[in-house]
Amino acid sequence: MGEIRIIGTAHVSQHSVDEVQQAIDEWQPDVVAIELDQGRYLALKQQQKNPEIEDILQAKNFTQLLVQWILAYIQRRIGMDVGVEPGAEMKAAINAAEERQVKLALIDRDIRVTLHRFWASMSLFEKFKMFYALIGSIAVADKTGDLIDIEELKKENVVEAAMEEFYKYSPRGAMALIGERDAYMSHHLIRLGSANERVLAVVGAGHRKGIEQYLQNPATLPPFDSLTSQMKSRPWGLIFGIVVTAIFGLLLLAIVFSGVGTEVLLQALVYWVLIHGVLTFVFTLLAGGHPISGLVGFVVSPLSSLHPLIAAGWFSAIAEAKIRKPRGSDIKKIMEAESIMEMRTIPLFKVVLVAALANVGSSIGTFAYFIFIFPILGIDPNVILGDGFANMWSAITGLFGL
Repeated sequence: MGEIRIIGTAHVSQHSVDEVQQAIDEWQPDVVAIELDQGRYLALKQQQKNPEIEDILQAKNFTQLLVQWILAYIQRRIGMDVGVEPGAEMKAAINAAEERQVKLALIDRDIRVTLHRFWASMSLFEKFKMFYALIGSIAVADKTGDLIDIEELKKENVVEAAMEEFYKYSPRGAMALIGERDAYMSHHLIRLGSANERVLAVVGAGHRKGIEQYLQNPATLPPFDSLTSQMKSRPWGLIFGIVVTAIFGLLLLAIVFSGVGTEVLLQALVYWVLIHGVLTFVFTLLAGGHPISGLVGFVVSPLSSLHPLIAAGWFSAIAEAKIRKPRGSDIKKIMEAESIMEMRTIPLFKVVLVAALANVGSSIGTFAYFIFIFPILGIDPNVILGDGFANMWSAITGLFGL
């Protein structure tokens, strides 16, 4: 096994850029391993092809895209404040390796796999907490950078405290975003170390300790395939959709058998349409969507809320894409935007935001309906549910002669 030296960097630190360049010059490694995957490497080299908009819409991972873009924006804002482009130390490593004709190795996991596993691993509560934290982080990032001391943040005790806090905050999310990638990169470094005398690894400071522990105890590494396989998770969206459909169906049956009349039944159906439709329409407009996209959401939302495999936001996003006509080049604009307001003017960002918020509006509509439907109808739920289910049971038992 060759010698493996690890540099823990901050992605917006000039000192990290200088440290990487100095290490390559002085240590002269056989290979420089960097915390990038193929996609991010090509993006840094500005050689990445623009994705097809149809592929983005068909993937339907709008919330994951928003999270990725917002995280990138926060990092970029901090970089702008301290005068260093995010990923500058990785660029420095790439350029120095190419100039000296040193082999370059990409050792990080595909960002799409990481985001999928990150999102699939978290509970619904963890996802809510993450969005709350992201909103707070945007507010902090948009402030001036005089209070940000990047080198102070890189100190080992600060990094360890931050990692511990992340694992407390979202254990499964932290494992997918940090722990699994520590193991993934360690697998690659061990392979590189067995074929080269000197391997210089350039990774984020938050990964350094985890990688070093794996390199000292390779037997503790999880199997490589387990870090890239499709994560199996309970289909909570499907389960929730089935439960909603079942509750709504039972509610309508209870109204029918309670004997309060068809007028109440029709009102219950009308309010289902109005509550879902209006909230989906409003949230689409809050996302900056076109009124036509909102109307599409209005029409689809009452039906999609009863179908566990369909989301109203998908249809609003398709309508928004037809109107805004986003292009693959919009991704570059999103990654270069200097403010959230600027990002919201970019067609692709607007399409993705419409999809996400339209779904939020529709989901809120479902909860609001079941909470407020009886006060809205002005009827006693005990009468509807009690008499309705009692009469329904009598009808069922009478039908089967029980």
